[in-house]
Amino acid sequence: MNVFLEILSISLTASPWLLIGLLGAGLIRAFLTNDMLRRFMGGRGFAVVARAAVIGAPFPLSSCGAIPTALSLYRGGAGRGPVTAFLIGAPGTGVDSLMLTYALMGPFMAVSRALAAVAAAISTGLAVASTGGGHPGSGLNHLQGNDSIEPGQCVNVPTESINSADNSLSARLRSGLRYAFHDILGDIIGWVALGLVLAGLLTALVPPSGLALYGSGLLPMMFMAVVGIPLYVCASAITPVGAGMLAAGVSPGTVLVLLLAAPITSMATLGIMRRELGNKALFWYLAGIFVVSIASGIIIDKLVFLAAIDVAAQMGAAS
Repeated sequence: MNVFLEILSISLTASPWLLIGLLGAGLIRAFLTNDMLRRFMGGRGFAVVARAAVIGAPFPLSSCGAIPTALSLYRGGAGRGPVTAFLIGAPGTGVDSLMLTYALMGPFMAVSRALAAVAAAISTGLAVASTGGGHPGSGLNHLQGNDSIEPGQCVNVPTESINSADNSLSARLRSGLRYAFHDILGDIIGWVALGLVLAGLLTALVPPSGLALYGSGLLPMMFMAVVGIPLYVCASAITPVGAGMLAAGVSPGTVLVLLLAAPITSMATLGIMRRELGNKALFWYLAGIFVVSIASGIIIDKLVFLAAIDVAAQMGAAS
């Protein structure tokens, strides 16, 4: 019964964010042409990946909510590196979660969380960009080599182009929303449903509130990353858990690993990532999140020690 309630709770939490993500995908389809997306988010360079990470950072989207928007960007012509950076930056931190982090944990943790999330987005985006792949936005096959998919297996071609003869505002909106809620939603709904079920099972077995028992240090950081990556917990929802862990004596770096790993991705994101970009991209995606999260935790703990930063005092002052 507890497992069922966790699955239901997570599904209800994810639903509005998924709706927002689909609406974002529809607006992108309606108002941004493929050429515009390729110019703004195409390529593999540092500048374009960093731009996508910074653009995604303030968006208050969960990992499930970021999926349809990122998928629409990728199929519209954005590069896999920038799309990955957006897919990490958007759920990793947002204006709402940063405000909550400041209120519950103080300015040091808020700034650390924002910088670490952007660093994870840029580093992982560059790693995924190095895997190459087919030309995005073809509408049929985005992959190459052993990771290829059969044409039509995963990608639905929109039945109506926004560049048709009727180019009015209402026509663009209808076309974009039809693309988002028919083509994109049809492609991702199976993975999203499976991911939410698995996240509910994992949350019931390893509740985030119980993670404070595992202490601090490298091994607990690795444990936080391994457990946090497949969880579905939005950035705002995991913040009070992190505050409770800090109050219980867990190191700021260990808490930061959970604040990064848990909201950035989920089982649904991993499934979509593998299908659209392939196994090699999925490996670097996971490796980037894992390594950067732990490295950020280690750096923060060292900085707190060397600079004698009293995070507990900042928590009280912020409250």
